[in-house]
Amino acid sequence: MSLPIISIIHYLEKQEVATMTTCCCYKVFFFLVSLIFLILCSTFTVLAAASGRELIGFKPVTNDTIPFSYIEATGRGPSKWGQLDPKWKACGDGKLQSPIDLLDQNVKVLYGQEDQLRRDYKPANATIISRGRDILVAWKSDAGKISINGTDYNLQGSHWHVPAEHTFNFKKYDMELHIVHVNSLGATAVVGVLYKYGKPDPFLSKVFLFPYIKSVTKQEKSLGIFCPNEMVFESRKLYRYIGSLSVPPCNESVIWTVVKKVRTVSREQVQLLRDVVDDGYQANARPVQPLNGRAVNLFIRPSKNL
Repeated sequence: MSLPIISIIHYLEKQEVATMTTCCCYKVFFFLVSLIFLILCSTFTVLAAASGRELIGFKPVTNDTIPFSYIEATGRGPSKWGQLDPKWKACGDGKLQSPIDLLDQNVKVLYGQEDQLRRDYKPANATIISRGRDILVAWKSDAGKISINGTDYNLQGSHWHVPAEHTFNFKKYDMELHIVHVNSLGATAVVGVLYKYGKPDPFLSKVFLFPYIKSVTKQEKSLGIFCPNEMVFESRKLYRYIGSLSVPPCNESVIWTVVKKVRTVSREQVQLLRDVVDDGYQANARPVQPLNGRAVNLFIRPSKNL
């Protein structure tokens, strides 16, 4: 019961009231108000915990005022993230952390699963911004969604990690694209696409056409109408597991979908991503985390459903 309500009840109990009936009515009334208040607060807390996130208007809460690093020598590297802020505790002691190594012997192969990932993207207003640790393309209006087992997750943004964070059978690749989606309750679903050096990536080529790409700062700049379908990835073979955000606060219960097919990116594109990140990172990839017995599935669709 909150202090203001307790004070009101104490005040009423000290007053002279006309009858015992009136006094009882006051007590019952304020007891019911207090009970409703506690139930509402508890319900909101449970919803936030169930989604693995803090919720403010169904938006993820992050704290960019506390610097973290990918360099262990700074004392703020990945092994210390959980000690930098009480809200980042999961980074240190969480049991469902990401990224992971997708090892064949730990994967269960499932064939013919039709509803594991359906895309329905559409052109929308987008912006680009440097967050110091990476470059973010964010969609500011309805850019469509993905559907996982019948649940819709709305597209929020995409960013890149160099080198890749997830590994296949301990093999590390050169870059990873994360496409972040959030549903109406604040739950997160991320699609990860891995890259190796080769031909230029069409999506990055499109982004890099903008003349100000080399001067991207922490102030958002408009990309105008931008189509998410430029982020081409094959969806026939998909890994799926439950993990976390791979950056602080490392909130868990994130639905991860990692595309098995590795795409290509040019060395020049990767170098440009590094150059426009203003904190001097030559790498922004968190090390792989323990699997801790989690289930990892590989869904394979028939070729006709590509």
